[in-house]
Amino acid sequence: MCRAHGRTRTALTAPLAAAVLLAGGFGAMALTGGPALAATGSADTQDDFNGDGYADLVVSAPDATISSKAKAGYVAVTYGSANGVSTANKKLISRSTSGVPGSATANQRFGTNFTKGDLDGDGFSDLVISGGSPGSVILWGSASGLTGGTAIPGYGQSPTAGDFDGDGKTDLALFSYLSGAGDDPSSGDATVWKGPVTRAGQPTATLPLLNKADWWGYDANDASCATTTAGCQEDGDSISGPIRSTQVGDVNGDGKDDIVGWKYAGDGQWGNRLFLGGGSTGFTSGWVPSEGTGVGTGTGIGDVNNDGFDDVVVGNYWSGDKAQLALGSATGLSEDRVQTFDQDLPGFPGVEEEGDGLGTTVSIGDVNGDGFGDIALGIPGEDIGDLTDAGSVALVPGSATGVTGAGTQIFHQNTAGVPGVAESRDEFGASSALLDVNGDGHADLAAGSLAENNWNGAVWVLRGTATGLTATSSLAFGADDLSAPATGARFGALLR
Repeated sequence: MCRAHGRTRTALTAPLAAAVLLAGGFGAMALTGGPALAATGSADTQDDFNGDGYADLVVSAPDATISSKAKAGYVAVTYGSANGVSTANKKLISRSTSGVPGSATANQRFGTNFTKGDLDGDGFSDLVISGGSPGSVILWGSASGLTGGTAIPGYGQSPTAGDFDGDGKTDLALFSYLSGAGDDPSSGDATVWKGPVTRAGQPTATLPLLNKADWWGYDANDASCATTTAGCQEDGDSISGPIRSTQVGDVNGDGKDDIVGWKYAGDGQWGNRLFLGGGSTGFTSGWVPSEGTGVGTGTGIGDVNNDGFDDVVVGNYWSGDKAQLALGSATGLSEDRVQTFDQDLPGFPGVEEEGDGLGTTVSIGDVNGDGFGDIALGIPGEDIGDLTDAGSVALVPGSATGVTGAGTQIFHQNTAGVPGVAESRDEFGASSALLDVNGDGHADLAAGSLAENNWNGAVWVLRGTATGLTATSSLAFGADDLSAPATGARFGALLR
C-alpha cells in the first residue's frame, strides 16, 4: 500500500555518480551489484536511496527463514535504473545482515512494515525497517546505496517518515510493537523524532504524538488523561491499539504531513485513523473513511483530482467490494466529499463478484503524467475464467472530478505480456506500489502475489507510459531470483 504525496518532492536531475552497493549479509550468500549509473532519472528523492534519480523498490518477505529461524523475515531492495529494476542490482537486509543490530529471531517477522525518507538531510533517502518488540532499524542511503544499521530500541511497529511540522526536514513517527487481538486494545509508547536524525540515532528533538487538547486514541485508563488533558501528552505516553500500516500525505494543504493509520480498536475491529500534522504541539485527529473490520482493507494517499490537496482512497471496506475516495480540502476530509465506487463503474472492465476484494491494497501515483494521481487497486479475489481467486490489479485514472472509471485498465497473469500463467488462489494483486523505477516521469506498478508457488511469493513490475500501464517489457521475480530465502517467505507482502 504505497502512496503519492501532494507535497513538493525534489527530483534529482544533476549528474551524480552512483556506485551500486554490493549486497549481502545472509550468511554465506554473496550478492553482487551492477555498474555505476549516472543520475539522469527524475524519480522522487524519497524513493531514491542512492541518488541516481531512479526509484528503488523495497519488498518484504516477513515469513522467510533466516539463520535457521522460522519467520525471522527480511526485506529486499531492488535498485532502479533507466531500464527499471533488475534482480542483479539488489540488497538483502535481515537481522543476520552484517551491520544490522540484533540477531535473527523466530517469528519476529522483521520487515513487516517499513518507511522511506531522508532522515539525516544528506540528499539520500533512508530506509527504516520494523523489527518487532526489540525495535526498528535504520539503513542509511548513500551514493553506493543503503549502508550500516542504526537501532531504534523499543519502537518496532509501523515506523512512518514525513515532514510533520512543516519545516522542510523529514521527521519519524514511531510506535512500539503491540499485538492486535482481544476485546480491549493493548497500549504502548509512541513518539515523533524531529529531523534531522543523526546516524547515531539521535533526533533533533522529540515531539509528542498527539496534541494535549486532543488526546484521542490514548489510553483512557491513564489517570492523568482520565481527569485532565493537562500533562496527558508527554513524550513516550501510551497510545491504545496497534497501528499495522500507515500512509502519509497532506490532506489539508497546510504544508505539514498527515498520517492515516490502520488501527486496532478492540473487539476484533480495525479501522483507519487520521493524524493531522501539528508541529511541536503534536498531531490532532480528523475524520477519515474508517469502515472495515479486517486487515484486508487497503488505504492510499495522493492527489487524485490535482487540486493541491491529497486525497484518501479506502478499498474493500465492510459493506462490500467497494472503494471510497475522500477528497482533501483546506478543512481536511469530510463525509460530504466522498465518492463510492466498485467494478460496476462505467468504463471499469470486468464483473463485480462477491469476495473479489476490490482495494485490498491501494496505491496512488501519476502513471500517465497528466498531473492527476491514478489509483491502483488490488483485486486478489478476482476469478479469471474458471480460476478461483487468481487475482488482478486495476488502474483507475484520476481526473478533475475524481473517479469516473473512464480508461480503467485491468491486469492479471493471463494478460498478454505479463509473465507467468494465472492459477487458482494465486491472489495476484495482494500488494502493490506505484513508483518511478526507470526515472521517466511515469509511475510504474509493482504488484505482488503472496501465495504464488505455495506462499513463496513473487513480484511483477509493469511500466508506466503516457497512455497508462503497459505489460510490454514487464518483469516478474521471486526470492529465488535474488538468491534469497524463498520457502514460504511470502515475498511481496509489502511493496514500497
